[in-house]
Formats: sequence, C-alpha cells, structure tokens
Amino acid sequence: MLYPSVLEISKKAIDNNINHWRSKLKPKTILIAIIKAFAYGSDSLLIAKQIEAKVDKYAVAYCDEGLTLREGNIKKNILVLHPQTNSFPQIIENNLEPCLYSIYSLKHFIYICKKHKTENYPIHININTGLNRLGFNLNQTNELIELIRDNKYIKVVSIFSHLIASEDSLTNNITNSQISSFNSIADKVEKGLDYKIIRHIANTSGILNHKNAEMDMVRIGIGLLGFDNYKNEGLENVCSLKTQISHIHTIKKGESVSYNGEFVAEEDTTIATLSIGHADGISRSLGNENFWFSINNQKANIIGNVCMDMTMVNITGIDCKIGDEAVFFGTQDDILTISRKIGTISYEVLTMTSQRVKRIIV
Repeated sequence: MLYPSVLEISKKAIDNNINHWRSKLKPKTILIAIIKAFAYGSDSLLIAKQIEAKVDKYAVAYCDEGLTLREGNIKKNILVLHPQTNSFPQIIENNLEPCLYSIYSLKHFIYICKKHKTENYPIHININTGLNRLGFNLNQTNELIELIRDNKYIKVVSIFSHLIASEDSLTNNITNSQISSFNSIADKVEKGLDYKIIRHIANTSGILNHKNAEMDMVRIGIGLLGFDNYKNEGLENVCSLKTQISHIHTIKKGESVSYNGEFVAEEDTTIATLSIGHADGISRSLGNENFWFSINNQKANIIGNVCMDMTMVNITGIDCKIGDEAVFFGTQDDILTISRKIGTISYEVLTMTSQRVKRIIV
C-alpha cells in the first residue's frame, strides 16, 4: 500500500447504485446527484467524474464545493443549496446555480446580477414546508412572486423543499402534508410567474417510500454510497477505509497500551500498531475494545485509546505481518455498526474520514 491509509471507492458499486435508483424512477424524471461534504466523505470530484454520464445535474452545499467541481472540468449544471451572499459574484462567474431561501438572499442576488449585467440567470427557490431550516414561508409567497415577476435578471428553474422524515413510515402523514403544502405554494408561484417550473422534494428515502414525492426531479445523496436509511436492498457499499500494520510487538501481562494506560494486558499479548488514528476518522470512543479492524478476515479488537495518528489492535492468534492490510469498514454493516457504537448515523461515520486519507477508485 503506497499510502498509510486509503479510502477505496468502488466504481462497480457506484454504477450499481445509480442503476438501482434509476430503476425506481419514471424515464423522464431528472436526477440530481448530491455531492456536498466531499460527496459524503468520499471524494466529490472523483464521484462526479464517475457518474457524469448517468446523472442530469449536481448539487453541493456551498460555493467552494462547486468551484472544486468546475476546476476539475465538470461542465454539468451545479446547484448550490446554501449559498452565502458574499459568494454570489463567484457563483455567477463560474456558472453555478444558487438555491435562494429568503427575501434577503433573493434581493441580494438580483442586485449582483444587475451589477454583472447578467439576465435570465438560473435560480432555484427553496420553500420551507416544515423542516424550519431554510426556505420561503407560505406568507412570503406574494412578495416572492412580486420580486421575480417581470424581473429580467433572474429566471426560476426549479422550486423545491426538504422532507422532514421520509425514511420513517410512522410519519407518512407529515410527509404527505409537506407534499400537499409544497404543491400548493408551487402552484401559486407558477401561476404568478406564468411559466412552467421544475418541482422537487424527494430525497433518497423519499424515492423509496413516497412515490407521490417523485414529481419532476429527485435528489440522491447518501443513496449514491449505498444507503437508503431503510434496508439498503439492491444497494452496494461504495467506500472502504483501509490502513496497514506498521509495527508488531508483544507486551507482557500487566503492561498497558496507549495514553492513560486504560488497557492493561491480562496475559502476554501481541499487538499491532496501525497507521491511522482519530485525525483520520477513527473515533476515539471506539478504543478500549469498543470496535475492531479486520485483518486477514479476523477481528482485531482496538486496545487502549485511539491516538491521533495511530491505533493499536490485539492480533494475538492472527497470522499477519508488517505491511498487511487492516480494514476499518468495508461493508454497509460495518458502517452501521460503527454508527450505533458511537451514537450517530451513517452520514457522520462516512464524513469523518479526513482529507489526509488518500482516495482511490477501484
């Protein structure tokens, strides 16, 4: 292994997952790939290039993420879901498409378009239907229409909202209420502007659980990496985090391992030091036998506290040597188990992998 630690990104798994989601959509439904947050901890540019022929648009959270794609020669439309007003000039200069979510952001973007002498610039309107994070509220609809109607500087491409709990069948009434509210507002905006606007509200689990949420366009994020917040049937895990053994030695009964001496050997123990630590995405809370690495298909429990750059594991009885591979996660079950161990969700486990871990397509 050339690098101390690598995140392997499976091209086969990505292709499988895109095909899986396409199979659940109508032929004309537009597919947006959400590749914000380094494509959920993988690599936004690598992922974008792998799926470019299979998706219609991309979306990122912030302008700088869109700039990374443009610098990497990605030509497709890129939506910026949470643009900051100070990034509006760069958004226009790099042909990114802002998702505007307030009267303030809309007015400011119109002002920047005037300044750049840009007309009919594509924008997307975020409607708040209950998530209460971003978005125009129902009582702002008239003002929204007045600001956009007959305004030569901007052109609404799509109107959208975010579902609160699309993965939970117990909250179907909430989701259906959101969809109803959204369509009501979208109808009003479309009528006020007098032209057709693309609608979208479905995320990964929305596609799976709410056919009435499909509309004109859908957004797939975590689903690209093999998770649907439900059973993950038909999906393949895309990312595998691996490192290597850099040192092996045996400690005597009664000796401790790592900082604070929290692990004390009850018998002579062979340990391996791995070239990865909490600075790479291994949660410190997984130390002291709370999780393991897989070495030659055997579990090697983490012993002692996870260090910043290194982790020690118990390899007593495991046939291995310096340079051998140690896998932190390689399956959906691994990632879900880790998430349960540290009290979080798969999204956070995936995005914890730091930038110094080398990403490679396999």
